[in-house]
Amino acid sequence: MTEGTMPPSHTAPTLPPAHVTAVLRILVLSTFVVLLNETIMVNAIPRLMRDFEVTATAAGWLSTAFMLTMAVVIPVTGWFLQRVSTRTAFGLAMALFLTGTALAAAAPAFPVLLAARVVQAGGTAVMMPLLMTTLMTLVPAQDRGRVMGNVTLVISVAPALGPAVSGVLLQLGSWRLLFLTVLPIAGAMAVLGLRKLVNVNEPRVSPIDWPSALLAALGFGALVYGLSGLGAADAARAPVPPSATTLAGAVLVGLFVWRQLSLQRSSTPLLDLRTLTFRHFSVALALVCLSFMALMGAFILLPMYLQNVRGLTSLQTGLLLIPGGLMMGLLGPQVGKLYDRFGAPRLVVPGAAVTASCLALFTLVGEQTSPWSVLALHVALSAGLAFVFTPVFTSGLSVLPPHLYPHGSAVLGSLQQVAAATGIALAVSVMSGRAAAAAAAGASDTGALTAGVRWGFAVGAVLGALAVLVALLVRTPPAPQPAPAPGTEDEGGTTADETAGTRV
Repeated sequence: MTEGTMPPSHTAPTLPPAHVTAVLRILVLSTFVVLLNETIMVNAIPRLMRDFEVTATAAGWLSTAFMLTMAVVIPVTGWFLQRVSTRTAFGLAMALFLTGTALAAAAPAFPVLLAARVVQAGGTAVMMPLLMTTLMTLVPAQDRGRVMGNVTLVISVAPALGPAVSGVLLQLGSWRLLFLTVLPIAGAMAVLGLRKLVNVNEPRVSPIDWPSALLAALGFGALVYGLSGLGAADAARAPVPPSATTLAGAVLVGLFVWRQLSLQRSSTPLLDLRTLTFRHFSVALALVCLSFMALMGAFILLPMYLQNVRGLTSLQTGLLLIPGGLMMGLLGPQVGKLYDRFGAPRLVVPGAAVTASCLALFTLVGEQTSPWSVLALHVALSAGLAFVFTPVFTSGLSVLPPHLYPHGSAVLGSLQQVAAATGIALAVSVMSGRAAAAAAAGASDTGALTAGVRWGFAVGAVLGALAVLVALLVRTPPAPQPAPAPGTEDEGGTTADETAGTRV
């Protein structure tokens, strides 16, 4: 297919390099703060159960509701980021996050705290696509790897630090400190951002397709909720089985996809799926999803193993897992520089191989395995993932024309949420089933759990092996050329809706 020219509405402003750096630094730090809250509630569950007199299942909704809200909101961000200016999107995202954080800090009852987490997540869901879109718009292609490395630092370190930060703050006082500590930091970033940010896009007036929005909310919400419930201890007692919810979610997502494909032929879709017709983006997306599934499976299994088999406290577990997150984050900028020099294929194949090897070695953990061995394996696993995430994020989005950057970021974010829920569901389901089988065969409680954890990591190893195969398909993408605005024609009479870039 042919490639077009950039429409005026997508012309990025010419900014001095120092100003570009300042803008991206503000967005990176703001995204770090909001992503930190995705996992910050993990260690607070027991205390919240006592303070609000709720069950563990109810308290767990503080994390589940956050993830569900992300899954529901992110598909809409492709349309939203084209509809409003950069400053407006940032201001709304931070206003939602600050409102949710303040409400959570003062929450007098559990339902209020739960509602506050939903508001927080609404702001968080906008920040990540906004950061990706702004980066792709302002940063020249030859420098994107280095800059994307800093984004990898945010994506990896923030969730890893969440449990450790909460463990330290809970040692100092009330669970309300989790929000009171974040509130002034987020407020300062919001004020600084609104002072320094410039608009890097020209908003386009386009109506929202409400049936698409409803299908996205119900479909992605049900899919992530159903997947997160698979393998749970109380799944059998749920009013609606998680398997049925997952199936219903998959059907609704299928209807959402059909609706978007129909809208692409006649009007503006809520989420432009023409991003998937770019081979390099599709391969990168598949690799990210497989790697994220393996990562989240390991993320849920390691605390179970360290606390219930090796007897570590939640704080000790969080501190033990910090070096891995730091390794991934610190390697991000260095891997980005290597990407700018060598391209993606030379990095993602060895990175995926190291990831798969570490997950395979995790299947050998036992009741006497030293925590230091677990630490070393986790650091190596994180290093392998660093060599995967930065190159595929950069190369995948780089092939898209500028008017599809918001949609590409939204597709990536949406499927990341689904991949995370799928990875956790697979790991927990297999772990629970094999642990129950081992217990029935006469194994002790710790022995049965160890057997289940090994099988859970085996699932991760299989996912890692599949990721290696997909990594072999990664190629150095052609230099992207912007596409014409939707509805315009090139010299051959082909519309931009039919010819945006190099496609499958």
